Amino acid sequence: MALFISLAGHRSSAADQKTPNVLVILCDDLGYGDLGCFGHPTIQTPHLDQLAEEGMRLTSCYSASPLCSPARAGLMTGRIPTRSGIYSWIAPKNPMYLKRDETTIATLLKQSGYETCHVGKWHLNGLFNNPAQTQPNDHGFDHWFSTQNNAGPSHQDPNNFVRNGEPVGEQSGFSCQLVADEAIRWLDDRGDAASPFFMFVCFHEPHEPIASPEELVQKYPDAEKRGEALYYANVSNMDKAVGRIVEAVDKQNLGEETLIVFTSDNGPETLNRYRNAWRSHGSPGPLRGMKLHVYEGGIRVPGIVRWTGTISPGQVSDVPVGSVDLLPTVCELVDIELPSTKTLDGTSLVKLWNGSEIEREEPLFWHYYGGTGNRQFALRDGDWKIVAQWNGGADFPTGGSLRPGVVPQLKSSTLEEFELYHISEDIGEEHEVSASHPEVFARLTKLAKEKYSEIIEEGPYWYEDGRESKN
Repeated sequence: MALFISLAGHRSSAADQKTPNVLVILCDDLGYGDLGCFGHPTIQTPHLDQLAEEGMRLTSCYSASPLCSPARAGLMTGRIPTRSGIYSWIAPKNPMYLKRDETTIATLLKQSGYETCHVGKWHLNGLFNNPAQTQPNDHGFDHWFSTQNNAGPSHQDPNNFVRNGEPVGEQSGFSCQLVADEAIRWLDDRGDAASPFFMFVCFHEPHEPIASPEELVQKYPDAEKRGEALYYANVSNMDKAVGRIVEAVDKQNLGEETLIVFTSDNGPETLNRYRNAWRSHGSPGPLRGMKLHVYEGGIRVPGIVRWTGTISPGQVSDVPVGSVDLLPTVCELVDIELPSTKTLDGTSLVKLWNGSEIEREEPLFWHYYGGTGNRQFALRDGDWKIVAQWNGGADFPTGGSLRPGVVPQLKSSTLEEFELYHISEDIGEEHEVSASHPEVFARLTKLAKEKYSEIIEEGPYWYEDGRESKN
């Protein structure tokens, strides 16, 4: 996820800007190339294409992680998720959760008078709707209509939503439309319409298992496989839900008062075997890798922002921005002091609204110990990207949730096997160039080792010799 680049220049400073509502829409496993406005030749996404025309399309937009739970933690806290101990996706009953001492965007905005709402996938705890771990209300959300992980048993007629601590039971319809229904109801019924709002909409689509309305499936008669048509229809159904939510905002004449951010939690599905049917129809576009990779296909995602009257329409920016930038940007917009008790990794992007260059003091970087292809760490600094693996070995299953023994091994590990890419000219990461750019390679290798050591040191122990840690 990312934010606003090279925006309208008629606002001279953050202090001159009105306090916006903030609407963040996050998809699950949507690939960089899965939208019409990002080049997909088949999938129909008219509402998101229109949103991009009305605002800005971000072509170097990065998630905080190549997989789901860490990506959400990074977006919410402005911190690389390893710092918070969200090392991997969180399986049910897993000890990982977003700890109470982590400060989220929702908490900060609620303290500043915002009404707050979370709808859809939460995936920041293993004990969902259980006071033993934090829930959405513990992280600043007044209203929540959420699931622990995926909609179950599938996107169609899910039965695992919880509303403000009360199980909802079986519902009729598709998950993205049920999420949109709840979002629109909350917008229409919230107590103080004069108060600003923050809403975090987290669709389950297009994560497997896929289920899509048949009338949308039939719009793709040229698909080679039923699963391919189902996937395309799934993205189209999500697009329709986005359109409904944006329409609800505009019907309340809130377009000029609402910053809308649309993005994905990571690249398209990699583990494409489900019920003995091989299918993974998401597209990383021109990028290398997919979900679970720290190559671009796992972390570079679609990004669209709209703020009517503030963001000039029809723009495209290739400036590198990340989901960790959302918290510091919102803090500057709302004139909130940045949290000072923990290290932040994001950068405010407000200066870019005046056409100024972003002042990023720290590079964007990523860590996932189970990365596909035995690559666990990446760092982007301007035009350059460096990728590395850890020396802990490749014996941990790719995509697996945290298990005993991982954190102690992380704590004692270092990086090795570095690769350098001139990423601004080689987004497909086809040409490793360390030999031809030794000074850049040496500088970024040193920086990567320092950042890795720092974040590994900060991450908490959830397991110690197979037991849950208390710290």
